[in-house]
Amino acid sequence: MIEDGSTDRGSVTTVRRVGATIHRPAGAWTPAVHALLRHLEAVGFSGAPRVLGTDGTEEVLSMLYGEPAFTPWPQALRSAGGVGELGRWLRRYHDAVRTFRRPTDAHWQGQEEEWQPGMVIRHGDLGPWNAIWDTGRLIGFIDWDFAAPGHAIDDVAQLAWYAIPLRPMEQQRRASVTGARTLQARLHALCTAYGEQPVAVIEALEALQSREAARIERLGRQGTEPWATFLARGDAAEMLAEQCWIRSERGSLL
Repeated sequence: MIEDGSTDRGSVTTVRRVGATIHRPAGAWTPAVHALLRHLEAVGFSGAPRVLGTDGTEEVLSMLYGEPAFTPWPQALRSAGGVGELGRWLRRYHDAVRTFRRPTDAHWQGQEEEWQPGMVIRHGDLGPWNAIWDTGRLIGFIDWDFAAPGHAIDDVAQLAWYAIPLRPMEQQRRASVTGARTLQARLHALCTAYGEQPVAVIEALEALQSREAARIERLGRQGTEPWATFLARGDAAEMLAEQCWIRSERGSLL
């Protein structure tokens, strides 16, 4: 857990803890994200930070107490019960966000698609690094900067990608979760907890990887951050390699 008065740098953002609050750089997307977080608070969804205001060029959010799941993963995330908690959290979030009324002037940093009926506002960065755990219990997800309109199943696919993980052996070893049978069981546990079919999640993930890699190539070559950084470190190529791995393992995963 970040100490009071300390800063913590992720791959995109540097945050600062001040007492029970987190200060983060604000952007053009911050008003839309704040509207989303205030809606979640209003409907009683507890698995996300609360908006406390702004301080100059920073937004101020409540702190979720616990630790993110960096590699090697904590036992809670490596367990079937932890995967189930992730699926149930995401189902509760999607149920809560369906009544959100988007601001007409909303700007979303992660937006790629125009709003269509049936869409939700996706979290957009559902990796273990943003999942906060405390004494074996999932507290919620932080870092909502990439929230944007999209299809709910893409959130499920992204969560499966990074939290099963549906990734090659090197990433499995880093997480201390390895083997086809283990991944298959975790995928089914996640899908059961959320309420979706594994085959639909796999298909959505393959499409999501193609879109994300293309976006990194396009925006990265334009010099737009953080995609320029993602392109420079090889994220687009890595995504397409992981897509090939999923296609080769599809039978065993299902």
